[in-house]
Amino acid sequence: MSESEAPLFPEIWRGAVTVEVTTALSESSSIDSEGPRGSARENSGTGLLSPRGGEPEKEEEEEGVETVVNNFMDPEQRLYFADGKRKVDYVLVYHCHRRPSARDSPDQHRLSVISNGSFPLRAAQKGPEEGKAERGEVSVDLGPADPAEGEKRMIREEFEANLKEAGLEMEHGSEHKAHGHTFVRIHAPWQVLSREAEFLKIKVATKKSYELKGEKGFAGTMNLVWQKLNQPFQPNVPQTQDQGRTKFLSHCFSRDKMHLYNIKSKDTFFDNTTRSRIVYEILRRTACTRTCQTMGITTLIAKGVYESAFPLHDGDFKGAESAEERNDRQILHDEWARYGVFYKYQPVDLIRKYFGEKIGLYFAWLGVYTQLLIPASLVGIIVFLYGCATLDTNVPSLEMCDTMQNFTMCPLCDGACDYWELSTACSTARASHLFDNPATVFFAIFMSLWAAMFLEHWKRRQISLNHSWDLTGMEEEEEHPRPKYETILLQKRQRKMRNQKKSKNEHGKSAVESGESRKDKWRQRLLSAMTTGIPPGQEKLTWRDRIPGYFISISSILLMFGVTFSAVFSVIIYRITVSALMAMSTDGATKANIRVTVTATAVIINLVVILILDEIYGTVAVWLTELEIPKTETNFEERLILKAFLLKFMNAYAPIFYVAFFKGRFAGRPGGYVYVFNDYRMEECAPGGCLIELCIQLSIIMLGKQLIQNNIFEIGIPKLKKLYRTLKDKEQAPSESEEQQGRVRPQWVLDYGLEPFNGLTPEYMEMIIQFGFVSLFVASFPLAPLFALLNNVIEIRLDAKKFVTELRRPDAIRAKDIGIWYNILSGMGKFSVIINAFVISFTSDFIPRLMYQYMYSDTGTMYGFIDHTLSYFNVSNLKPGTAPVVSNYPKEVTFCRYKDYREPPWSPDAYQFSKHYWAILAARLGFVILFQNLVMFMSVLVDWVIPDVPKNISEQQKKEKAMLVDVFLREEKEKLQLIQSLFSKDVSQASSFPSNKRSLQQPPLGHGDHCFPRPRGRAASFSQFSRQESVSPWHETTRHTAV
Repeated sequence: MSESEAPLFPEIWRGAVTVEVTTALSESSSIDSEGPRGSARENSGTGLLSPRGGEPEKEEEEEGVETVVNNFMDPEQRLYFADGKRKVDYVLVYHCHRRPSARDSPDQHRLSVISNGSFPLRAAQKGPEEGKAERGEVSVDLGPADPAEGEKRMIREEFEANLKEAGLEMEHGSEHKAHGHTFVRIHAPWQVLSREAEFLKIKVATKKSYELKGEKGFAGTMNLVWQKLNQPFQPNVPQTQDQGRTKFLSHCFSRDKMHLYNIKSKDTFFDNTTRSRIVYEILRRTACTRTCQTMGITTLIAKGVYESAFPLHDGDFKGAESAEERNDRQILHDEWARYGVFYKYQPVDLIRKYFGEKIGLYFAWLGVYTQLLIPASLVGIIVFLYGCATLDTNVPSLEMCDTMQNFTMCPLCDGACDYWELSTACSTARASHLFDNPATVFFAIFMSLWAAMFLEHWKRRQISLNHSWDLTGMEEEEEHPRPKYETILLQKRQRKMRNQKKSKNEHGKSAVESGESRKDKWRQRLLSAMTTGIPPGQEKLTWRDRIPGYFISISSILLMFGVTFSAVFSVIIYRITVSALMAMSTDGATKANIRVTVTATAVIINLVVILILDEIYGTVAVWLTELEIPKTETNFEERLILKAFLLKFMNAYAPIFYVAFFKGRFAGRPGGYVYVFNDYRMEECAPGGCLIELCIQLSIIMLGKQLIQNNIFEIGIPKLKKLYRTLKDKEQAPSESEEQQGRVRPQWVLDYGLEPFNGLTPEYMEMIIQFGFVSLFVASFPLAPLFALLNNVIEIRLDAKKFVTELRRPDAIRAKDIGIWYNILSGMGKFSVIINAFVISFTSDFIPRLMYQYMYSDTGTMYGFIDHTLSYFNVSNLKPGTAPVVSNYPKEVTFCRYKDYREPPWSPDAYQFSKHYWAILAARLGFVILFQNLVMFMSVLVDWVIPDVPKNISEQQKKEKAMLVDVFLREEKEKLQLIQSLFSKDVSQASSFPSNKRSLQQPPLGHGDHCFPRPRGRAASFSQFSRQESVSPWHETTRHTAV
């Protein structure tokens, strides 16, 4: 056979029976085309796509063709290429539809080659029936009949060709044949890692180090004692260099300063997180301009070209025989993701090393928040115990429980309700004192200062982490546009081009024969050809493009607020109607438990409504944010957080705000009640006040939300999804699942079966809502910090287990702070001061008790307080139909009492607000102003006293900066001395041969037209003398992807 005939079907000469040609129908005529797509198509059947264009190292067949995979590989080799040397840094997954047999599918385009017997052909071994194919016939498959699949394949080929040009190495495989999933493994060689690390300004440790100074004297002794006491609570994590007493200087990686770094092995110099982040950065900026006008892997995933993309975990999370052999994932599982280590600190540095700075900052923030809940919980317990200790000596509750006082109260409803004794509400009054006592005011002030201390402490902790994680001075990385933004921008550009073309055509009709028309046509053709090459930065979406999204977003948020208020109002109607119906019952036990039954059931209904609306609002927030078309992921995340927080904040706290500030305020008085739908009276607070109902509402919603939403949902839903996927896999591939039993599957297949990571917004959101429960209404429920602490101890380990065992490894994202969440926390801390001031002054009886004791009491004690707070009403003034129809009260009633400050019936201004009411109202408002200004002043004082940057960190930063300057100056000085010595040596050698004057006049090789240079007075640039031999710009491994 001649050489010209061999390239037609190269795979046939290797003994293959079926050759898959990956091209769409529209491209079926360009099988042998050259260029990136052609080269990628030629290499599509190989196991390795080498960036150097050499021979493939492993042959594998791609989509639909059986691939030989070593399922009995060593577990440690599951993270490497087939050669066992190159580490898999990233994985791309795409779904390819399984194509039916060509004999059964007339739509499948095939090309048959009949053998003339000059070479042997083997029958395909895909099944018993397929093996009966005629010998000597070769089927060349021309790709799928679906044009969409062909287009996706072309995009993948161009994208992977561009990745090869960027220097990445790839290996294909389809281990998950049952679903038609193909895994593209990506490896970044040293040239790519060093180049991108320099571009990204990644800081790495240098050889220069110094010893951290320890504290001396009494402070040092106390620090040493504290370390010994803290030792049992430290996780058993191997100490890194930065965690010891020796601190290595860090500097941005540069290929010109390779000698500064302690590079023992190029394969391990960059850790797995850094390697995956570099690969992800290349994937995110690589463009596909020939097949589609898109940029980045996120856009391709959004378009369905790829199904997913993720870095690999560091092997299995269990199975290490000894502690020394554990990988980072196993260490995190043993020392962080188990409930048995709940008492230990989190290995924050290892979390950051494995998951990246953004996730590390979240868990560091959660740890600081949980630690500071310990003192808040202790103070809350003390306040509660104080209420229990003073329960039997509390005069107001004793007077309310005294049956000799004979306070006859007005009916609670019209017609069906009878007069009742105040002593029957004794239990409510005693329970109210547990939370409504003088210590509550102190606790509210303490928690307001606690919120300020928490924010200040976190700022200091964040700066310490920035220093230890080499984030100081980190520049903002340029973000690429989101896929939705690129799509809409492309549509806008196409509309603009169509309009220009239409206007040009209309103009050309009037001057067809003119030369100007021909010039316009040429210009139009040029613009059409350049359309795909217009960079996105030259055009952008304006506010006019976003007006519809903003309008829909604002109107939808207002609508959601209306839905929340409607839900609260519906629960109010439920409470009113159920109270009236239970009051009509003839059962005495039912009547006696009306208030408890109605309150408990209403709170449970509120909780269910909150949980349902939370899920709805989360979906609505994402949809509304998409309508606004944010350009970058940061803008998208900030807008999403703001919308979700507003909706969920209103949803969670609307029922609590109603009980705290509105319930009982607009009920009216006997003979002048306010009615709903002209039939039902507005509900009133309990005789002991609304604070006890606020406590019940807050406790049930907080505990129920944490227990059901934060824990059961997070545990149950992922397990149900995993069970569903397992059952689905068994149904689709029962034979394959049986074959894989006992085999070691590759790590990328195991990780693909895990849940994808969807961001930290849900994790932050539940903690922010909890922070509101702890800070906003803490005056009504001092035990809220305790329950929050218990929840967070479980939440940390639950999140840890989810990240380590149930989620794919997230992309490592650098971040210096927690972003917009800090502003939300700061705003809630200031808002909590105002809320607690109003709760103490208006919801509790603290101000009325204080006013009575020091202004109205004859003895200066609390005796007579209950009688002071109750007003008189003449029962003869009741409206017709509102008096009890059947009264079982033992004696005749002339006057009944109700809780309010109004004039008695015998006063000229009967039933009007009394002077006591206005005096107490003024005192309440004055307390709000005093409390708010006092706490705000103390918060500002705390902020001013505590510096944001710890003293030791600022000293270390100054020292490190000075040491780096010394290192560079000393190195430049040594280089200048070396150059001077070389020049002086050349001069001395030249002077030893004075007869050869012509040779002295000629410049030495490499200096061009210059003579021997003279030493300069100032230091030369460091890069002029330390630059290593650069790699050839024509080398394919060093080509840069267009940004």
